[in-house]
Amino acid sequence: GVGAARAGNLTFMVGGVEQEFNAAKELLTCMGSNVIYCGEVGTGQAAKICNNMLLAVSMIGTAEAMNLGIR
Repeated sequence: GVGAARAGNLTFMVGGVEQEFNAAKELLTCMGSNVIYCGEVGTGQAAKICNNMLLAVSMIGTAEAMNLGIR
């Protein structure tokens, strides 16, 4: 969110033309400590979706373990 951007703690997974990525990287590093070039257009979004899916699976597992522990 905004707080993480102000602190420079965001991660950017970027897809697109590599020259354009290099031109924008300096700006992105103002908001994020991790700026990763993922390849052609769409690959940054695909990496973000995979990251979100992994986080969701982890949260589901944690919730199920808590539920089982409570029972």
